[in-house]
Amino acid sequence: MKKYRLLIISFAFFSFIFSGCLTVEKKQYIYEITGKNSGKLTIKYINIMGSENDSTASTEEDFNDLIDNYLNGNVIDQSYPAATNIQKRLFEENGQLCGEVTLYFNNLNDVYLFKLDKKSPIMFSVVQSIDGEEYIDSNGVFGGENMKVVFWPSKTKKLIINTKVSSPDSYVSLLDNYKEWKK
Repeated sequence: MKKYRLLIISFAFFSFIFSGCLTVEKKQYIYEITGKNSGKLTIKYINIMGSENDSTASTEEDFNDLIDNYLNGNVIDQSYPAATNIQKRLFEENGQLCGEVTLYFNNLNDVYLFKLDKKSPIMFSVVQSIDGEEYIDSNGVFGGENMKVVFWPSKTKKLIINTKVSSPDSYVSLLDNYKEWKK
């Protein structure tokens, strides 16, 4: 029960942080199942953005938050407390600031996947996602608006989900801040 409380608190904390000033346009999850219930998760954050107040001070503050709390901090670690070998990076792709997190897990539940038994499908609830994301597509079967769960056959080894988080119209790209920081 304590583990689930910590998980809910982590979700709330992470959602609060990303819903305030920092957000992303889209996210991509790639789960690679390498053992019975273990594997590797790669999360790609596409088009990292700051608050709609486009003042230089505001975007600098948002970028510093990104570096201090996400890249060098432990916000991701708190969201996946049982994960190991967590690696984080920022990069530019297609004129957008992107981030990538890779981590390893020993249990599907540690990375928000669920499987009732050996023969059951592997499931991911989009409703329970950290950033209040909207489903875009996946290589699984989406249960639809009334059941926002993605299902994969039990033997699937690579699970891919793409979600939408925020509209770029309401936020400011942090790419220029990244380029300045990179110098």
